[in-house]
Amino acid sequence: MSDSPAPLADPHLVFDAAEGRRDLVILGSTGSIGTQAIDLVLRNPDRFRVTALSAAGGRVALLAEQARRLRVRTVAVAAPDAVPALREALREQYGTGEPLPEILAGPDAAAQLAASDCHTVLNGITGSIGLAPTLAALEAGRTLALANKESLIVGGPLVKALAKPGQIIPVDSEHAALFQALGAGTRADVRKLVVTASGGPFRGRTKSELADVTREQALAHPTWAMGPVITINSATLVNKGLEVIEAHLLYDIPFDRIEVVVHPQSYVHSMVEFTDGSTLAQATPPDMRGPIAIGLGWPARVPDAAPAFDWSKASSWEFFPLDNEAFPSVGLARHVGTLGATAPAVFNAANEECVDAFLAGRLPFNGIMDTVTAVVTEHGTPATGTSLTVADVLEAETWARARARELSAKATAEARA
Repeated sequence: MSDSPAPLADPHLVFDAAEGRRDLVILGSTGSIGTQAIDLVLRNPDRFRVTALSAAGGRVALLAEQARRLRVRTVAVAAPDAVPALREALREQYGTGEPLPEILAGPDAAAQLAASDCHTVLNGITGSIGLAPTLAALEAGRTLALANKESLIVGGPLVKALAKPGQIIPVDSEHAALFQALGAGTRADVRKLVVTASGGPFRGRTKSELADVTREQALAHPTWAMGPVITINSATLVNKGLEVIEAHLLYDIPFDRIEVVVHPQSYVHSMVEFTDGSTLAQATPPDMRGPIAIGLGWPARVPDAAPAFDWSKASSWEFFPLDNEAFPSVGLARHVGTLGATAPAVFNAANEECVDAFLAGRLPFNGIMDTVTAVVTEHGTPATGTSLTVADVLEAETWARARARELSAKATAEARA
């Protein structure tokens, strides 16, 4: 293990640990991660200042309100046609006579902000569209608080080529937990990473019992309040498969030493098993503001970032093995992670298309993983011996999305026949 590459995320190394108040750029500010990050910032004005915000463009009233409360210099939307509504919403928030923040628009706007003058970029964008901002932040030398796991999944070699030691701080609750627990030993002391999963809304069901679950049932996560795509990924456990790949890339631990265990209470966010038999677990009540605070403030901790346990009350913590037959997504993720190159991008893109199809009622729940598996199998083993490029990733994603749509439409037609 000592001869392997340095991990992307290492609690023993801190990239550019600035003292005093940190300037932040928040990407995906109107989503779940972004809104909770802003809550944390507003409660800690002596520690953080937000200079810019980006969002997709579907919630311009909220984006304008955030901009006014934080007094940012720049706001950005991915959808250019959202600019008139955003400008009007900003005028309503700021009133007459007060200058509005600069507005950027278009698919490259978030990447522009990621490279702007700041200390830390929080990438809270959902989906592989977060890759360009991730690369832009790293290339510009910013500390990257990474909640957009997809950018690391689809562009792992690209990210690893740019990231300096300690430059990435993970924000996913599982990877923030591993990050903290790994601080208790050296890399040579680590035997295994244990990633916990709530099991989602369908824990304990067999594959046949999942055949007829509805959109509403799949969106009813028992623990976390998240966006629809991540919530469906948690129901299929695709999210956990992505997290296994992410853990491998962040910490340079082989796939056969990364285990998934089901923990319904979601109190223990992940664990590290060391070679002496000790296992260190990081535990808090389910609340993403804790991991966000780690991403924004490390190596300092932010007091009262999230609730703590009340140890005067009894509680039970349970752990169960993963049912790989009912939830084959984790095994498939290990497979594409081992293949590397464009295989993870194909897996992720096909899944995003299938989730959209399920949410629209065009694909049954089990059809998500059946279709993703078919697309991954058809893609086969990617070419080796060449360096991965952004163009390679985009080409693979485009093919995977188109093929997933074709197979989803075929499945729908056959079901109606």
